[in-house]
Amino acid sequence: MRRPIRAVATLAAAAALIAGCGSGGDDWSRPHPSPAPVGALGPGFVDPSAPPTPEGTVTPAAGSWTGVHPSKGYRVVLISAGDDRPTQELVTAVKEWAKAEDVDLRTIVAKDPHDLIPTITRAMDMGPDLIVSAGNDLIDPMATVTASHLSQQFLVVGAEVAEPTHNVTAVDWSGASFRGEGLGMSSTYDPASFTPERCSAAIRAGVAAVLNNWTGIVIWLDHF
Repeated sequence: MRRPIRAVATLAAAAALIAGCGSGGDDWSRPHPSPAPVGALGPGFVDPSAPPTPEGTVTPAAGSWTGVHPSKGYRVVLISAGDDRPTQELVTAVKEWAKAEDVDLRTIVAKDPHDLIPTITRAMDMGPDLIVSAGNDLIDPMATVTASHLSQQFLVVGAEVAEPTHNVTAVDWSGASFRGEGLGMSSTYDPASFTPERCSAAIRAGVAAVLNNWTGIVIWLDHF
């Protein structure tokens, strides 16, 4: 028996939505090679003779991360919360980076304050190589979840977790620097500091650090 035309169209539309979840269209249920950096960090990113301590802050030389790219099939989930301009600038930068680097990117937006921890959990359940967080509302939930899932790598852009474990890397600057835990907004917070250029540098520098196993630190980008 032939299916009704409307039912066929509905199934086709659903299939298109599923296929469009990631730029690479890969089935994440299948194993794939561990991610690796393509290219090398430039001089001044980190001093290998004096590596940063856990939770330490490094100020890399400008552009020292630009030679690093993710290997093919890099699986990333971007979680975001908030409609404010800084958050949206970060989201745009991550999406543009993923497109330029042919990263398999999936996105989850937390619309409800009660959905923040479940959003992180859903991202982990997808089995990505990296979870990127954008939006200050996610900082306290990240602090709650990340310490119990040490095998999952997380990258926070435009903010930082107050006491990160080795699997949480952050990219921050004086105009951002929100740390959650009831500490309030930094006195130097400046929404105008979330420029497209700085947000683009944040995702690229952060991923370069994670791919080179410089994790559990804060990358400070105050030279923009």
